[in-house]
Amino acid sequence: MKVMVVGGGGREHALCWKLNESASVQEIICAPGNPGIGQVARCITVGAEDIEGLLALAVAEAPDLVVVGPEVALVLGLADRLRTLGFAVFGPSAAAAQLEGSKAFSKEIMQQAGVATAAFEVHHDIADAEALIHRWGAPIVIKASGLAAGKGVVIATDVATAIAAARDMLSGNRFGNAGTEIVIEACLQGEEASCLFIVAGETIVPLASSQDHKALSEGDTGPNTGGMGAYSPAPCVTKSVADTVLNDIVRPVITTLKERGIPFIGVLYAGIMICEDGPKTLEFNVRFGDPECQPLMMRLQSDLAEILLAAANNTLPDAPLQWRDEPALCVVVASSGYPANFQKGQAIDGLEEMEAMGVTVFHAGTAMNAGQLINNGGRVLGVTASASDLAKARHCVYAALKKLRWHGAYYRQDIAHRALRDV
Repeated sequence: MKVMVVGGGGREHALCWKLNESASVQEIICAPGNPGIGQVARCITVGAEDIEGLLALAVAEAPDLVVVGPEVALVLGLADRLRTLGFAVFGPSAAAAQLEGSKAFSKEIMQQAGVATAAFEVHHDIADAEALIHRWGAPIVIKASGLAAGKGVVIATDVATAIAAARDMLSGNRFGNAGTEIVIEACLQGEEASCLFIVAGETIVPLASSQDHKALSEGDTGPNTGGMGAYSPAPCVTKSVADTVLNDIVRPVITTLKERGIPFIGVLYAGIMICEDGPKTLEFNVRFGDPECQPLMMRLQSDLAEILLAAANNTLPDAPLQWRDEPALCVVVASSGYPANFQKGQAIDGLEEMEAMGVTVFHAGTAMNAGQLINNGGRVLGVTASASDLAKARHCVYAALKKLRWHGAYYRQDIAHRALRDV
Protein backbone atom coordinates (compact mmCIF):
# COMPACT_ATOMS: atom_id res chain seq x y z
CA MET A 1 0.00 0.00 0.00
CA LYS A 2 0.89 3.67 -0.26
CA VAL A 3 0.88 5.49 3.09
CA MET A 4 0.74 9.24 3.63
CA VAL A 5 2.03 10.49 6.99
CA VAL A 6 1.24 14.03 8.11
CA GLY A 7 3.86 15.81 10.24
CA GLY A 8 7.54 16.52 10.41
CA GLY A 9 8.72 15.72 13.92
CA GLY A 10 10.39 12.92 15.82
CA ARG A 11 7.12 11.05 16.20
CA GLU A 12 6.55 11.09 12.45
CA HIS A 13 10.13 9.98 11.75
CA ALA A 14 9.62 7.00 14.09
CA LEU A 15 6.31 6.14 12.40
CA CYS A 16 7.79 6.36 8.90
CA TRP A 17 10.81 4.32 10.01
CA LYS A 18 8.53 1.59 11.33
CA LEU A 19 6.16 1.70 8.36
CA ASN A 20 9.18 1.28 6.11
CA GLU A 21 9.75 -2.15 7.69
CA SER A 22 6.27 -3.35 6.72
CA ALA A 23 6.01 -5.85 3.87
CA SER A 24 2.61 -4.41 2.97
CA VAL A 25 3.97 -0.89 2.39
CA GLN A 26 5.24 -0.04 -1.07
CA GLU A 27 5.68 3.72 -0.66
CA ILE A 28 5.59 6.32 2.12
CA ILE A 29 5.02 10.00 1.53
CA CYS A 30 5.33 12.52 4.35
CA ALA A 31 4.18 16.12 4.56
CA PRO A 32 6.19 18.12 5.34
CA GLY A 33 8.72 15.59 6.66
CA ASN A 34 12.30 16.46 7.57
CA PRO A 35 15.81 15.41 6.44
CA GLY A 36 15.75 12.25 8.57
CA ILE A 37 12.32 11.21 7.32
CA GLY A 38 13.62 11.80 3.79
CA GLN A 39 15.82 8.71 4.22
CA VAL A 40 12.74 6.42 4.37
CA ALA A 41 9.95 8.44 2.72
CA ARG A 42 9.31 10.94 -0.06
CA CYS A 43 8.89 14.30 1.66
CA ILE A 44 6.55 16.90 0.21
CA THR A 45 6.67 20.46 1.53
CA VAL A 46 3.07 20.91 2.63
CA GLY A 47 2.73 22.14 6.21
CA ALA A 48 1.12 19.92 8.83
CA GLU A 49 -1.43 22.67 9.58
CA ASP A 50 -2.18 23.50 5.92
CA ILE A 51 -5.46 21.61 5.79
CA GLU A 52 -6.40 22.61 2.23
CA GLY A 53 -2.89 21.82 1.00
CA LEU A 54 -2.96 18.40 2.66
CA LEU A 55 -6.36 17.61 1.16
CA ALA A 56 -5.09 18.54 -2.30
CA LEU A 57 -1.99 16.40 -1.74
CA ALA A 58 -4.10 13.40 -0.72
CA VAL A 59 -6.27 13.77 -3.81
CA ALA A 60 -3.17 14.00 -6.03
CA GLU A 61 -1.30 11.09 -4.40
CA ALA A 62 -4.28 8.80 -3.66
CA PRO A 63 -2.78 7.02 -0.62
CA ASP A 64 -4.36 3.82 0.71
CA LEU A 65 -3.90 5.07 4.28
CA VAL A 66 -3.36 8.50 5.84
CA VAL A 67 -1.73 8.68 9.29
CA VAL A 68 -2.12 12.06 10.98
CA GLY A 69 0.71 12.65 13.45
CA PRO A 70 0.31 16.07 15.13
CA GLU A 71 -2.56 17.15 17.34
CA VAL A 72 -3.12 20.54 15.69
CA ALA A 73 -4.14 19.00 12.35
CA LEU A 74 -6.56 16.69 14.18
CA VAL A 75 -8.14 19.54 16.16
CA LEU A 76 -8.49 21.48 12.89
CA GLY A 77 -10.54 18.60 11.46
CA LEU A 78 -8.13 17.11 8.91
CA ALA A 79 -9.30 13.54 9.63
CA ASP A 80 -12.96 14.52 9.10
CA ARG A 81 -12.23 16.24 5.79
CA LEU A 82 -10.16 13.29 4.52
CA ARG A 83 -12.85 10.77 5.49
CA THR A 84 -15.45 12.85 3.64
CA LEU A 85 -13.28 12.39 0.55
CA GLY A 86 -13.26 8.63 1.06
CA PHE A 87 -9.75 8.12 2.48
CA ALA A 88 -8.88 5.57 5.17
CA VAL A 89 -7.56 7.75 8.01
CA PHE A 90 -5.83 6.85 11.25
CA GLY A 91 -6.63 9.76 13.56
CA PRO A 92 -9.67 11.00 15.47
CA SER A 93 -12.29 13.50 14.36
CA ALA A 94 -12.16 17.14 15.44
CA ALA A 95 -14.86 16.41 18.02
CA ALA A 96 -12.88 13.52 19.53
CA ALA A 97 -9.63 15.53 19.32
CA GLN A 98 -11.09 18.01 21.81
CA LEU A 99 -9.92 15.55 24.46
CA GLU A 100 -6.51 17.11 23.81
CA GLY A 101 -7.56 20.41 22.26
CA SER A 102 -9.51 21.50 25.33
CA LYS A 103 -8.40 20.46 28.81
CA ALA A 104 -11.71 21.82 30.10
CA PHE A 105 -13.64 19.47 27.76
CA SER A 106 -11.34 16.60 28.74
CA LYS A 107 -12.07 17.17 32.44
CA GLU A 108 -15.79 17.33 31.69
CA ILE A 109 -15.61 13.94 29.95
CA MET A 110 -13.58 12.46 32.82
CA GLN A 111 -16.15 13.71 35.29
CA GLN A 112 -19.05 12.27 33.29
CA ALA A 113 -17.21 8.95 32.85
CA GLY A 114 -16.42 8.67 36.55
CA VAL A 115 -12.69 8.57 35.88
CA ALA A 116 -10.26 9.22 38.73
CA THR A 117 -8.52 12.56 38.26
CA ALA A 118 -7.37 15.55 40.30
CA ALA A 119 -9.88 18.00 41.77
CA PHE A 120 -10.18 20.93 39.36
CA GLU A 121 -11.95 24.13 38.37
CA VAL A 122 -12.13 25.86 34.99
CA HIS A 123 -11.55 29.63 35.00
CA HIS A 124 -11.70 32.54 32.56
CA ASP A 125 -11.46 35.41 35.04
CA ILE A 126 -8.21 36.21 36.85
CA ALA A 127 -9.89 37.43 40.05
CA ASP A 128 -11.81 34.17 40.42
CA ALA A 129 -8.69 32.17 39.58
CA GLU A 130 -6.62 34.03 42.18
CA ALA A 131 -9.29 33.46 44.81
CA LEU A 132 -9.20 29.71 44.18
CA ILE A 133 -5.38 29.64 44.27
CA HIS A 134 -5.37 31.42 47.63
CA ARG A 135 -8.04 29.05 48.91
CA TRP A 136 -6.31 25.85 47.79
CA GLY A 137 -2.72 26.97 48.38
CA ALA A 138 0.35 25.31 46.87
CA PRO A 139 1.54 23.05 45.36
CA ILE A 140 -1.05 23.61 42.65
CA VAL A 141 -1.22 23.02 38.89
CA ILE A 142 -2.16 25.70 36.33
CA LYS A 143 -2.94 24.48 32.80
CA ALA A 144 -3.72 26.34 29.60
CA SER A 145 -6.88 24.67 28.32
CA GLY A 146 -5.89 24.84 24.65
CA LEU A 147 -2.98 23.40 22.69
CA ALA A 148 0.40 24.62 23.89
CA ALA A 149 2.82 22.06 22.39
CA GLY A 150 3.26 20.30 25.73
CA LYS A 151 4.41 23.48 27.49
CA GLY A 152 1.07 24.72 28.86
CA VAL A 153 1.40 23.26 32.36
CA VAL A 154 2.90 25.03 35.38
CA ILE A 155 3.36 23.02 38.57
CA ALA A 156 3.59 25.86 41.07
CA THR A 157 5.21 25.21 44.43
CA ASP A 158 4.07 28.55 45.87
CA VAL A 159 1.01 30.77 45.52
CA ALA A 160 2.89 33.67 43.90
CA THR A 161 4.14 31.47 41.05
CA ALA A 162 0.66 30.04 40.54
CA ILE A 163 -0.94 33.49 40.36
CA ALA A 164 1.75 34.74 37.96
CA ALA A 165 1.17 31.71 35.70
CA ALA A 166 -2.62 32.18 35.75
CA ARG A 167 -2.25 35.88 34.90
CA ASP A 168 0.23 35.16 32.15
CA MET A 169 -2.06 32.57 30.56
CA LEU A 170 -5.36 34.45 30.91
CA SER A 171 -3.84 37.64 29.52
CA GLY A 172 -3.03 35.81 26.28
CA ASN A 173 0.64 36.80 26.62
CA ARG A 174 1.99 33.31 27.00
CA PHE A 175 -0.11 30.98 24.85
CA GLY A 176 -2.48 33.29 22.97
CA ASN A 177 -6.03 31.98 22.75
CA ALA A 178 -4.92 28.59 24.12
CA GLY A 179 -4.54 30.17 27.57
CA THR A 180 -7.63 32.36 27.76
CA GLU A 181 -9.35 29.46 29.50
CA ILE A 182 -7.39 27.70 32.23
CA VAL A 183 -7.81 24.58 34.34
CA ILE A 184 -6.62 24.80 37.94
CA GLU A 185 -5.94 21.42 39.53
CA ALA A 186 -4.90 19.94 42.82
CA CYS A 187 -1.34 18.64 42.56
CA LEU A 188 -1.22 14.84 42.51
CA GLN A 189 1.70 13.03 44.13
CA GLY A 190 3.16 9.84 42.70
CA GLU A 191 4.95 8.58 39.60
CA GLU A 192 3.88 9.65 36.12
CA ALA A 193 3.60 7.24 33.19
CA SER A 194 2.25 7.13 29.63
CA CYS A 195 -0.35 4.52 28.64
CA LEU A 196 -1.24 4.52 24.95
CA PHE A 197 -4.01 2.62 23.19
CA ILE A 198 -5.02 1.96 19.58
CA VAL A 199 -8.77 2.57 19.48
CA ALA A 200 -11.27 1.73 16.75
CA GLY A 201 -14.85 2.09 17.92
CA GLU A 202 -15.29 -0.27 20.86
CA THR A 203 -12.02 -2.14 20.22
CA ILE A 204 -9.20 -0.92 22.45
CA VAL A 205 -5.72 -2.44 22.10
CA PRO A 206 -3.01 -1.35 24.58
CA LEU A 207 0.48 -0.39 23.49
CA ALA A 208 3.46 -1.14 25.73
CA SER A 209 3.93 1.15 28.70
CA SER A 210 6.37 4.06 28.62
CA GLN A 211 7.53 6.97 30.72
CA ASP A 212 8.24 10.48 29.47
CA HIS A 213 10.39 13.15 31.13
CA LYS A 214 8.50 16.44 30.83
CA ALA A 215 10.79 18.65 32.89
CA LEU A 216 13.74 20.35 31.21
CA SER A 217 16.46 19.47 33.69
CA GLU A 218 17.93 16.61 35.70
CA GLY A 219 15.94 15.35 38.65
CA ASP A 220 12.71 16.41 36.93
CA THR A 221 13.32 20.08 37.66
CA GLY A 222 12.82 23.19 35.57
CA PRO A 223 9.98 24.18 33.22
CA ASN A 224 7.73 21.72 31.44
CA THR A 225 8.68 20.86 27.87
CA GLY A 226 7.26 18.70 25.11
CA GLY A 227 9.36 15.84 26.54
CA MET A 228 13.12 15.42 27.02
CA GLY A 229 13.28 11.64 26.75
CA ALA A 230 11.34 8.43 27.21
CA TYR A 231 11.76 4.71 27.66
CA SER A 232 9.67 1.56 27.39
CA PRO A 233 8.55 -0.45 29.25
CA ALA A 234 7.96 1.54 32.45
CA PRO A 235 8.39 -0.72 35.51
CA CYS A 236 5.94 1.40 37.50
CA VAL A 237 3.13 0.31 35.15
CA THR A 238 2.47 -3.10 36.66
CA LYS A 239 -0.18 -5.44 35.25
CA SER A 240 -2.55 -4.23 37.95
CA VAL A 241 -1.96 -0.58 37.00
CA ALA A 242 -2.30 -1.35 33.28
CA ASP A 243 -5.60 -3.19 33.84
CA THR A 244 -6.97 -0.32 35.94
CA VAL A 245 -6.05 2.25 33.30
CA LEU A 246 -7.70 0.19 30.55
CA ASN A 247 -10.88 -0.74 32.42
CA ASP A 248 -11.44 2.21 34.78
CA ILE A 249 -10.09 5.09 32.69
CA VAL A 250 -9.91 4.41 28.95
CA ARG A 251 -13.00 2.23 28.43
CA PRO A 252 -15.32 4.61 30.35
CA VAL A 253 -14.00 7.60 28.41
CA ILE A 254 -14.47 5.90 25.01
CA THR A 255 -17.99 4.85 26.10
CA THR A 256 -18.83 8.38 27.22
CA LEU A 257 -17.67 9.83 23.92
CA LYS A 258 -19.77 7.26 22.04
CA GLU A 259 -22.82 8.23 24.13
CA ARG A 260 -22.25 11.79 22.94
CA GLY A 261 -22.16 10.63 19.33
CA ILE A 262 -18.38 10.90 19.09
CA PRO A 263 -16.75 7.65 17.89
CA PHE A 264 -12.97 7.40 18.33
CA ILE A 265 -10.48 6.06 15.79
CA GLY A 266 -6.79 6.64 16.48
CA VAL A 267 -4.42 6.71 19.43
CA LEU A 268 -5.69 7.60 22.87
CA TYR A 269 -2.82 8.55 25.16
CA ALA A 270 -3.60 8.57 28.86
CA GLY A 271 -1.07 10.47 30.91
CA ILE A 272 -1.45 9.03 34.40
CA MET A 273 -0.13 9.60 37.89
CA ILE A 274 0.30 6.42 39.90
CA CYS A 275 -0.75 7.52 43.38
CA GLU A 276 -0.86 5.55 46.62
CA ASP A 277 -4.55 4.80 46.04
CA GLY A 278 -4.14 3.88 42.37
CA PRO A 279 -3.70 5.58 38.99
CA LYS A 280 -5.35 8.94 38.31
CA THR A 281 -5.66 10.72 34.96
CA LEU A 282 -3.49 13.78 34.35
CA GLU A 283 -4.43 14.38 30.72
CA PHE A 284 -5.45 12.80 27.44
CA ASN A 285 -3.69 13.19 24.11
CA VAL A 286 -5.14 11.96 20.84
CA ARG A 287 -1.95 10.95 19.02
CA PHE A 288 1.28 9.05 19.59
CA GLY A 289 3.42 10.67 22.25
CA ASP A 290 6.66 12.35 21.27
CA PRO A 291 9.19 11.11 22.46
CA GLU A 292 7.35 7.96 23.64
CA CYS A 293 6.71 6.95 20.02
CA GLN A 294 10.42 6.46 19.35
CA PRO A 295 11.11 3.68 21.91
CA LEU A 296 7.65 2.16 21.29
CA MET A 297 8.27 1.82 17.56
CA MET A 298 11.69 0.32 18.27
CA ARG A 299 10.07 -2.38 20.44
CA LEU A 300 7.00 -3.09 18.30
CA GLN A 301 7.11 -6.45 16.49
CA SER A 302 3.61 -6.38 14.99
CA ASP A 303 3.12 -4.89 11.52
CA LEU A 304 2.35 -1.20 12.13
CA ALA A 305 0.81 -0.60 8.71
CA GLU A 306 -1.65 -3.48 9.11
CA ILE A 307 -2.61 -2.28 12.61
CA LEU A 308 -3.24 1.32 11.55
CA LEU A 309 -5.13 0.35 8.39
CA ALA A 310 -7.37 -2.04 10.34
CA ALA A 311 -8.09 0.70 12.89
CA ALA A 312 -8.82 3.21 10.12
CA ASN A 313 -11.30 0.77 8.60
CA ASN A 314 -12.79 -0.03 12.04
CA THR A 315 -11.77 -3.69 11.66
CA LEU A 316 -9.07 -3.76 14.34
CA PRO A 317 -8.70 -7.27 15.84
CA ASP A 318 -9.22 -7.42 19.60
CA ALA A 319 -5.88 -9.16 20.11
CA PRO A 320 -2.67 -8.11 21.88
CA LEU A 321 0.19 -6.65 19.87
CA GLN A 322 3.61 -8.32 19.82
CA TRP A 323 6.57 -6.58 21.48
CA ARG A 324 10.29 -7.21 21.72
CA ASP A 325 11.35 -8.05 25.26
CA GLU A 326 14.35 -5.70 25.05
CA PRO A 327 13.67 -2.25 26.49
CA ALA A 328 14.30 0.89 24.44
CA LEU A 329 15.28 4.40 25.49
CA CYS A 330 15.24 7.79 23.74
CA VAL A 331 17.14 10.92 24.77
CA VAL A 332 15.92 14.15 23.21
CA VAL A 333 18.59 16.63 22.13
CA ALA A 334 17.22 20.17 22.17
CA SER A 335 18.48 23.57 21.13
CA SER A 336 20.13 25.38 24.06
CA GLY A 337 17.59 27.78 25.58
CA TYR A 338 14.56 25.59 24.82
CA PRO A 339 11.67 25.85 25.72
CA ALA A 340 12.10 29.64 25.82
CA ASN A 341 14.51 31.40 23.46
CA PHE A 342 16.88 29.40 21.30
CA GLN A 343 18.91 29.88 18.14
CA LYS A 344 18.32 28.05 14.87
CA GLY A 345 20.65 27.39 11.98
CA GLN A 346 23.50 25.77 13.92
CA ALA A 347 25.46 23.03 12.13
CA ILE A 348 24.93 19.43 13.27
CA ASP A 349 27.49 16.71 12.53
CA GLY A 350 28.49 13.29 13.80
CA LEU A 351 25.20 11.45 13.24
CA GLU A 352 26.76 8.71 11.09
CA GLU A 353 29.36 8.00 13.76
CA MET A 354 26.58 7.90 16.38
CA GLU A 355 24.51 5.41 14.38
CA ALA A 356 27.59 3.24 13.85
CA MET A 357 27.55 2.79 17.64
CA GLY A 358 24.13 1.14 17.53
CA VAL A 359 21.67 3.99 18.02
CA THR A 360 18.95 5.25 15.71
CA VAL A 361 18.78 9.04 15.42
CA PHE A 362 15.24 10.25 14.83
CA HIS A 363 15.00 13.79 13.46
CA ALA A 364 12.52 16.17 15.07
CA GLY A 365 13.59 19.73 14.30
CA THR A 366 16.23 19.58 11.57
CA ALA A 367 16.63 21.14 8.13
CA MET A 368 19.24 21.27 5.37
CA ASN A 369 21.08 24.48 4.45
CA ALA A 370 23.46 24.29 1.47
CA GLY A 371 24.06 20.60 2.13
CA GLN A 372 24.62 21.06 5.87
CA LEU A 373 22.26 19.61 8.48
CA ILE A 374 21.14 22.35 10.90
CA ASN A 375 18.82 22.71 13.90
CA ASN A 376 15.44 24.16 12.99
CA GLY A 377 13.43 23.83 16.18
CA GLY A 378 13.42 23.42 19.95
CA ARG A 379 13.55 19.64 20.20
CA VAL A 380 15.84 18.53 17.39
CA LEU A 381 16.97 14.88 17.69
CA GLY A 382 15.72 11.74 19.45
CA VAL A 383 18.68 9.41 19.99
CA THR A 384 17.23 5.95 20.59
CA ALA A 385 18.62 2.51 21.37
CA SER A 386 17.42 -0.92 22.45
CA ALA A 387 19.42 -3.40 24.50
CA SER A 388 19.05 -6.47 26.71
CA ASP A 389 18.35 -4.24 29.71
CA LEU A 390 17.52 -0.58 30.28
CA ALA A 391 20.89 0.32 31.78
CA LYS A 392 22.67 -0.97 28.65
CA ALA A 393 20.27 0.92 26.37
CA ARG A 394 20.94 4.12 28.30
CA HIS A 395 24.71 3.57 28.22
CA CYS A 396 24.54 3.04 24.45
CA VAL A 397 22.67 6.32 23.88
CA TYR A 398 24.88 8.45 26.13
CA ALA A 399 28.07 6.93 24.70
CA ALA A 400 26.87 7.75 21.18
CA LEU A 401 25.96 11.30 22.19
CA LYS A 402 29.65 11.96 22.88
CA LYS A 403 30.13 11.77 19.10
CA LEU A 404 27.58 14.53 18.45
CA ARG A 405 29.13 17.71 17.07
CA TRP A 406 26.71 20.57 17.53
CA HIS A 407 27.51 23.75 19.41
CA GLY A 408 24.34 24.56 21.29
CA ALA A 409 23.04 21.03 21.92
CA TYR A 410 21.31 20.39 25.24
CA TYR A 411 20.07 17.12 26.70
CA ARG A 412 19.28 15.66 30.09
CA GLN A 413 21.85 13.30 31.54
CA ASP A 414 19.43 11.22 33.62
CA ILE A 415 16.77 9.75 31.36
CA ALA A 416 15.23 6.64 33.01
CA HIS A 417 16.56 7.67 36.44
CA ARG A 418 13.33 6.50 38.10
CA ALA A 419 13.54 3.01 36.62
CA LEU A 420 17.28 2.71 37.33
CA ARG A 421 17.42 4.35 40.78
CA ASP A 422 17.73 0.98 42.53
CA VAL A 423 20.02 -0.64 39.94
